[in-house]
Amino acid sequence: MLQEGISWAQLRQELVAGLIVGIVALPLAIAFAIASGVSPEKGLVTAIVAGIIISTFGGSRVQIGGPTGAFIVIVYGVVQEYGVDGLTIATFLAGFIIIGMGLAHLGDLLKFIPYSLIVGFTSGIALIIFSSQVNDFMGLHLSKVPADFVAKWQLYFSAANKLNGYAVAISVLTVLTTRYTSALTNKLPGSLVAIVLATLAVHFWALPVDTIASNFGEIPNHLSLPHLPHLDFATVRALLPAAIAIALLGSIESLLSATVADGMIGGQHRPNMELVAQGVANIATAIFGGIPATGAIARTATNVKNGGRTPIAGIAHALVLLSIMLLFAPYAKLIPMPCLAGILVVVAYNMSEWRQFRSLLRGNRMDIIILLTTFFLTVFFDLILAIEVGIVLSSLLFMKRMSESVDIETITLDSRDQEYLFERELQNLPPNVLLYEINGPLFFGAARQFQETLINTNAKPQAIIIRMRYIPLIDATGYQSLKEIIKSYQARKIKVILSGVSEKLAQDFARNGLFTVIDEAFVLPDIQQAIEKAAAAISS
Repeated sequence: MLQEGISWAQLRQELVAGLIVGIVALPLAIAFAIASGVSPEKGLVTAIVAGIIISTFGGSRVQIGGPTGAFIVIVYGVVQEYGVDGLTIATFLAGFIIIGMGLAHLGDLLKFIPYSLIVGFTSGIALIIFSSQVNDFMGLHLSKVPADFVAKWQLYFSAANKLNGYAVAISVLTVLTTRYTSALTNKLPGSLVAIVLATLAVHFWALPVDTIASNFGEIPNHLSLPHLPHLDFATVRALLPAAIAIALLGSIESLLSATVADGMIGGQHRPNMELVAQGVANIATAIFGGIPATGAIARTATNVKNGGRTPIAGIAHALVLLSIMLLFAPYAKLIPMPCLAGILVVVAYNMSEWRQFRSLLRGNRMDIIILLTTFFLTVFFDLILAIEVGIVLSSLLFMKRMSESVDIETITLDSRDQEYLFERELQNLPPNVLLYEINGPLFFGAARQFQETLINTNAKPQAIIIRMRYIPLIDATGYQSLKEIIKSYQARKIKVILSGVSEKLAQDFARNGLFTVIDEAFVLPDIQQAIEKAAAAISS
């Protein structure tokens, strides 16, 4: 970026994007900290310290780092069992693990995590986050809520008679304001509007609901001095599983966020450098008393949509949060807890990926097994166990798929004639049309390479034909990559035609929602029709 330079106009745009993202991040940082079982300022410290480091040293130009909803489950469990000091040590250790993963170039391997596994544990986390907010959402005023999912809901039902109507009203209005403010204006984030309105209502009308002050006391308006709890071998050994879970989840989410950002700006992040920066950020946040940090998909998308294209926006967002903490922290204690619960319910809804979940349930049987296994293990047992079992199960099913996809074909004179005819058909291919042919299964291990090969081409065609006659199977990750490729080319006004699509494959297309991104008229059974369609499309 320094070599390319930056104009004053772009610099102003970066600062504006940083300001907007900082305002969006404020309520989320506080809410994530409280939901994780720690005091609210720890979320702000994490967003500030990690935000600066990840933007400055990361492998993505537009990544916004900070606390995220995905960590709530792990952090809450560690705090309940080992206390805040235990969480600090686990985060500190996780930072070194993430750095090691980056230096070992494991960032290139993490992109092979299957999509069904990601959706499974993400949806499970969303359900757990929602469940954790029922106490404040309903104003039940329960002093201690069990971590177990079933026990938690049993307690909620037994305490239903304690429901606080004022709390429910604030929570519902917060959800509606957070969700639908964008329909009126894009200038202000709905979560901030909800916090301001709810805080004013509770303060001036003295509504009987819990606030940050009643539950946590004052919010410090300064960063704490660097400090690390005492470390010994027994503590490290006890906290190592939690540290590994934080490292794995943080690495996967940060690279997923960076990949989404690449699609939005047409860039390409450096995954291993991104991991090193994430590791350094987690070490720093632990030393300053924060919680685990990673790339935040929603805040990164907000950054891009508001014009952020360089790390300056991410650094500015962290400085905005620091300024707010220094100047307005005393007022943040007035925020009502039902309002933060409402914001987290919206976060849980956005995390749930219920549309993708429903789509996967109509797809391949093996993807369904991975999805449901990961989901139920996350909800009813443990996120660490869910990730471990999900990866092992994915590997076993992958080996089964590969054994089924092996095909031995006898080459005859007729088949050679068919290949020759194919070569003759190429002579009719217009010069501004590119033709790709996929040979072999489009599964989660090959999907990223397939996506990068097609998207990163230097050619600028008017149409692209993707020939699919030799594809024995496509899994959920393959379909997701195919959808992203089609949308990427369509955004650049390039026509996409799929050729060699059998009737069975077309049925799979329908089940996996591919026809939501491409018209059925551009999905054809043979290459000659595809070439004619491409010629007609670019001449119209």
